[in-house]
Amino acid sequence: MRFTKHVITSICFNPSNLAQSQDYDQIENALFLKEQEKGRTLLVRKRWVARWLVCLFTGVGTALVATVIEVSIEHATEFKFNVLRKLINWCDSGTCMALPMLAWIAVNAVLVFLGSLLVTYMEPQAAGSGIPQIKCYLNGVKIPGLLTVRALLAKAVGVILSVVGGLACGKEGPMIHSGAIVAAGISQGRSRLFKKDFKIFEYLRSDTERRDFVSGGAAAGVSAAFGAPVGGVLFSLEEGASFWNQSLTWRIVFASMVATFTVNIILSAIHGHASDLSNPGLISFGRFSHITYEAIEIPLFLVMAVIGGLLGATFNGINGKLTVFRKKFIKRKWLKVLEAVLVACLSAVMAFVLIFTVDDCVENSEGHETDHSHMNCPDGQHNIMSSIFLKTPEASLISILHGKNEDYNMLTLGIFSVMYFMLACWTYGLSVSSGIFIPSLLTGAVWGRLFGMAVIQLFPESIGDKDLGKYALIGAACHLGGTVRMTISLTVILLECTGDITFGLPIVMVLIIAKWVGDLFNTGLYDMHIQMMGIPLLPWEPPEMSYDITAKQVMNSPVLTLNTTEKVSRIVDVLENMPHLHSGFPVVEKAPTDGEASPSSSETPSLESFGRCKGLILRSQLCLLIKHKVFSAANGDLVRVSASLPASADKEVRLEHFRDAYSQDIPSVNLEISEAEKDCCIDLQPYMNPSPFTVTMTASLPRMFRLFRGLGLRHLIVNNDKNEVVGMVTRKDIAKFRQNAKVGKIQVQELQIRQE
Repeated sequence: MRFTKHVITSICFNPSNLAQSQDYDQIENALFLKEQEKGRTLLVRKRWVARWLVCLFTGVGTALVATVIEVSIEHATEFKFNVLRKLINWCDSGTCMALPMLAWIAVNAVLVFLGSLLVTYMEPQAAGSGIPQIKCYLNGVKIPGLLTVRALLAKAVGVILSVVGGLACGKEGPMIHSGAIVAAGISQGRSRLFKKDFKIFEYLRSDTERRDFVSGGAAAGVSAAFGAPVGGVLFSLEEGASFWNQSLTWRIVFASMVATFTVNIILSAIHGHASDLSNPGLISFGRFSHITYEAIEIPLFLVMAVIGGLLGATFNGINGKLTVFRKKFIKRKWLKVLEAVLVACLSAVMAFVLIFTVDDCVENSEGHETDHSHMNCPDGQHNIMSSIFLKTPEASLISILHGKNEDYNMLTLGIFSVMYFMLACWTYGLSVSSGIFIPSLLTGAVWGRLFGMAVIQLFPESIGDKDLGKYALIGAACHLGGTVRMTISLTVILLECTGDITFGLPIVMVLIIAKWVGDLFNTGLYDMHIQMMGIPLLPWEPPEMSYDITAKQVMNSPVLTLNTTEKVSRIVDVLENMPHLHSGFPVVEKAPTDGEASPSSSETPSLESFGRCKGLILRSQLCLLIKHKVFSAANGDLVRVSASLPASADKEVRLEHFRDAYSQDIPSVNLEISEAEKDCCIDLQPYMNPSPFTVTMTASLPRMFRLFRGLGLRHLIVNNDKNEVVGMVTRKDIAKFRQNAKVGKIQVQELQIRQE
């Protein structure tokens, strides 16, 4: 491979104006040090106990959400498909076949209309699986509306309506988002929607603590969905969390175990056998202990992995084009709802047409006479297409995995795999709550079973165990791995779902090959959607061959700075006139007023400096200081005069005030400030971060990248050799440099930042 550097500046990088970086850097100001001096041991113990309690409640809460979704979908789909089966069987003569088709279309359209309406108008962040957004949050990007009670309601109810409405989606993916919301809400001890503060866990109200709990919630969601606590932890580590430590691992394992155990107890009790504990998750693939594979089949599995990688890359490519089309032409909310309803109607039409036209009849199996329709089939037989479509996607997946060899013919599987592949591709990205796990597994299981049938026909004497279930399982793993590009966590999830480690080696092999093949053409589905959302996600490593890119080339300059003692009028002016451009401000000593700058050192005469760096203060801190009117009078020298303070002013602002204001939207405009108060001043030194991270102008891009990626920084101040501020680096300035690996060369792209 040739390593060539090619910096491209023609591509636009459009970071969302609403997304903000999180604050993981501890502000060690005077208020923080004062709190640390008293009650240190008691506070440490309270935090330790509180963290474990939050993980316990997270596991239980996530399990409750999962069981409500599961039971609702189970009863609703059973009623829906029973009615459709009766209509289809009643009209089997062909004289009134339009009636069941119209009924199917109407039910799908109404349910998906309600689900899309809920997501589109109530909380747009509830659309899709939510995994890309959670991944961004754990990487250090705060997305408004992502972790709210409103999003949880829209996500849970929306996924029920989507699955029952017949869309090619699953409920397992959204459980990850739901678990993250549960963890984030419990850890804060209050509800912004209901305006209720329970006054608990107040010392956990920080970006760092909340990030750790969201990691646990995401793992608990995977655990509740698949009954895979270890797989949930590995998913959070591999696909989600950007920051990890040993103590966090134990708490996440605990939350995942609690989620699995709670789901098991509740679902087992609902199904009438509470003592058996036979329902560890929302879905189980069943055991494959009676199926074996031979060494000669491993090369065949690797061929399937290549096919899975190619199909996954094709899926991502088509879905990417659809997403771009939606962003350009389907911008209005009513159009998004209309598209979702259209896909629901098309799904019903396609399913009915396939059931009606594909003449594939098999003998009824004992105990399953009501799971299908006997359309165009003699007595004692049923239409095999009906056994796939007149079920939830999860039930259809289990049928494909464990069905008898003679249950499906090649034509049926070939037609279904192509049609369902296209439906799933169109469905992902709609303005509905939906997941991609089950559709990918079902599509892969179908073509995997088809592949196995072809192998047995071509090499009948070479294959000992001719059970097609193993090919369906490997195909499911290949297709999902080629789409989402997960390896370790997906291996463990699949093994925990099957309850057997027999296929551990071939599964991990095919997942790695599928990822490698897919990566030759495009990125994984989640990473692709993150890029299209314009969120500045930082990968694990900096771009190759970027050491010659320095802070001087990356930083923003000129910089808006504040003096250590600043007039209220200037602070208010900064907050009102630049509401979204700046979230942090360097605090300097003897800074020129209103953006005037002084020449920098003699070594860099072309740059301007903005005063000697004394610290950094955030927009949220300034808003709180203005709200509490922490003012001092200006009489000659700037001295705090208590008698001159307004009667409504708080004479002392404690760290609890900043912690209480965390995640609350304190308006930066329309603050009630009188003209007299604007002439006062604020001493910023007790509240600012006196030791922010800084670099010199010669610092390389990889060095700054590792500071942001490893420490979770939000701002990085660039100083000259006199410790004077000359620039500021933020996350989007680092993220605009991307590595683009193509066949034969590696390029470093510098994307232009476009503000909307």
